[in-house]
Amino acid sequence: MRGQRLEVLKGEDYGDHKVDVEEFQSFLTVSGDQKAVRKEESPDSSDLRPQTSHLTPHTPKERTPMNKIIFATGNKNKVRECHEILADLGTEIISMKEAGIFLDIVEDGKTFEENALIKARAVHAAAPDSIVIADDSGLCIDALNGEPGIYSARYLGEDTSYQIKNQKILERLDGVPEEKRSARFVCAMAVVMPDGEDFTTRGVMEGYIGDHAEGENGFGYDPIFFVKPYDCSSAVLSPDEKNAISHRGKAMRAMRERLKEMIENGGKR
Repeated sequence: MRGQRLEVLKGEDYGDHKVDVEEFQSFLTVSGDQKAVRKEESPDSSDLRPQTSHLTPHTPKERTPMNKIIFATGNKNKVRECHEILADLGTEIISMKEAGIFLDIVEDGKTFEENALIKARAVHAAAPDSIVIADDSGLCIDALNGEPGIYSARYLGEDTSYQIKNQKILERLDGVPEEKRSARFVCAMAVVMPDGEDFTTRGVMEGYIGDHAEGENGFGYDPIFFVKPYDCSSAVLSPDEKNAISHRGKAMRAMRERLKEMIENGGKR
């Protein structure tokens, strides 16, 4: 049995070391369930200390997963905005598609934050070594009791074009004076770190719904959402102008500051 045991050990690889059988034979005595003791010591010695091997335990190389951010979205416009705002992080930012992740995520939360976390956690489960960010945003119109709100992307159906959605909102607000057409864009950003820790940030852009659509620079509800400082729709603003005041820009900048600190600290707050 002893000979068989040593044969099994011969050439075994323990981390970065090979077991030297001759050295092992001269150094240790193995008997039944008795712990390994020095060969020179008496079996009835009161100092039967377990022998500590001279072999250095193999320690797995510590992972450094802070080099990639996956944005849990298929919206290329959002990814573009994210690149612009998070450029100074020095971290690669890719979309779900670029990461090879294709999920049908059910957003059944009751708030923007809940939906953002649902998306971020779902993608993080598929890519646990990466930082995952996700957003949920929408347009809240006071005269319509906060609609479309968290259902902004699904308003009138997910496959309905925003041109049709925007036109419907303008029709519903027909005859409503400007002072009662107040509205706001809300964005909640969710972040899930490689260790599973998460947090959210929120940004809001106040404005009102115009009486017509205008502009080609934005997307979604931008053509009908007007901002008073510029007296034009957010679809007319340049990317830099929009990012400076937008709901997503505010939420991303708040997220960026926390991310920078966590990345510098190796993922810890």
